Amino acid sequence: MNSSDWYVLVCVVGSITSGARWLRVAQREHYLPFSTTRFAIRWWALGVANPGLAIVALAAAALSFWFPPICMITALAVCIGPLGLGLRGRTSPLAWTRRLRVVAVTVLFFTAIISLLFRQFGLGPVGCATVALMTPVVIDGVLAMLKPVEGRLARRYVAQASQTLNRVDPIRIAVTGSYGKTTIKGYTKHLVSGTFSVVASPASFNNSPGLSRSVNEHLAQGTEVFIAEMGTYGRGEIADLVSWIKPSISVLASIGPVHLERFGDLDTIVEAKSEIFSTSRTAIVNIDAYGLASEADRLQVSGIDVLRCSSNDRTADIVVLKDNQRLEVIVSGRQILAGLAVDAAPTNVACAVAVAATLGIPDEVIAQRLATLPTIEHRRQVLVSQSGVTVIDDTYNSNPAGVAAALETLGELDAHRKAVVTPGMVELGHRQVAENRRFGVDASLVADDLVIVGRTNKSALINGSRDGNARVHFVSRREDAVKWVREHLTAGDAVLYENDLPDHYA
Repeated sequence: MNSSDWYVLVCVVGSITSGARWLRVAQREHYLPFSTTRFAIRWWALGVANPGLAIVALAAAALSFWFPPICMITALAVCIGPLGLGLRGRTSPLAWTRRLRVVAVTVLFFTAIISLLFRQFGLGPVGCATVALMTPVVIDGVLAMLKPVEGRLARRYVAQASQTLNRVDPIRIAVTGSYGKTTIKGYTKHLVSGTFSVVASPASFNNSPGLSRSVNEHLAQGTEVFIAEMGTYGRGEIADLVSWIKPSISVLASIGPVHLERFGDLDTIVEAKSEIFSTSRTAIVNIDAYGLASEADRLQVSGIDVLRCSSNDRTADIVVLKDNQRLEVIVSGRQILAGLAVDAAPTNVACAVAVAATLGIPDEVIAQRLATLPTIEHRRQVLVSQSGVTVIDDTYNSNPAGVAAALETLGELDAHRKAVVTPGMVELGHRQVAENRRFGVDASLVADDLVIVGRTNKSALINGSRDGNARVHFVSRREDAVKWVREHLTAGDAVLYENDLPDHYA
């Protein structure tokens, strides 16, 4: 090997090392093409040090055309940068699944081929330094190329799941919404389980791979009800799920700015979520949510039985009213329960009750089971730590409605000192700054301390907090926030952990 080949090898090693970092981001972003490059741009533009390091890397790559050894500076820069985004990851280390292995091998193959082509034309150092810089782009290109291949592979498992559903033939219930769907799924399973044999998709398994896996691994002969949570990043995704799950009862629980940067506007979210009704005989709709009162009317005109749920409209089919932290449940004008002391969103309860009523479960049975509604893990889950601090774990929520509910829960606690720990909310599109500023306002009015994690929403949260009296603290990582809580809060105090972003968010 001549000296030029050694420089090429160093740059290839730089590409591989950098690739480990960006493959982790790709995996956390569900292998969506172009998401890796989007996060790479964000990180290299962050602060002062990262743009400076990027400029050095770019300059070294360009100068290596005349002075090849300097390409090693580029290789070193992509290995250590962007600063703050580790190779291994604190919250989300690489999981070497089959899909990730395929992506990694394909990226390595293309990196090697491109590097050899540059070497062949006598541009080895400068070309390979450029490839090292462009590793996120290479990964996104591979993701786009493999997307149809992965689609064909997934269809095999979907076909198996469809056959299983047809063989077992349970009543199929689908639940979607911008937020609240996992909670409603849990409530529905609880209300129905004493009467039917129920399987619900676990955790947040709400896409095609997750739901097909849920069916293939958990659905057995004798299962009477299958509850599928359905999520989407755009039009057509729920329609694809419905095409093989074929739910007869579908729930549309909420519309909000979650993933707004992908959808563009709320009306598009309504259209995408409403795909859940294409095979339904019964549609359960939260008419309090944006655009869903008119959607319920449209569905009724189309011939589908519609149950309207509300927390304020007494003319709705299922009404759950909240007064002094107690719920009153009304089904078709009949009060089936009053004074229910449970910290739950009224419309979430209403949607679950509507499913139970549709399945013919008697009012008195529904009322009895409502008294023992489960707490959904990491969603306004109230715990007491060993030190005596009350902890509200809302780390799986990242939407304005969930934030408001969690702050209400914190405000109702009788605690000496109250703190909110949060990185803010993401994927809210053009509303992200405004929503986080409002979050800062509300948090600073409820809490004595606001602990902001990371930089993503720092400015908006700080700006909002100026309207209140909370002391504001800034930490770079969630681990530092937990340390702050342990050092400053004692028995009789309370803390709300609101949202928990993976560490590829700055």
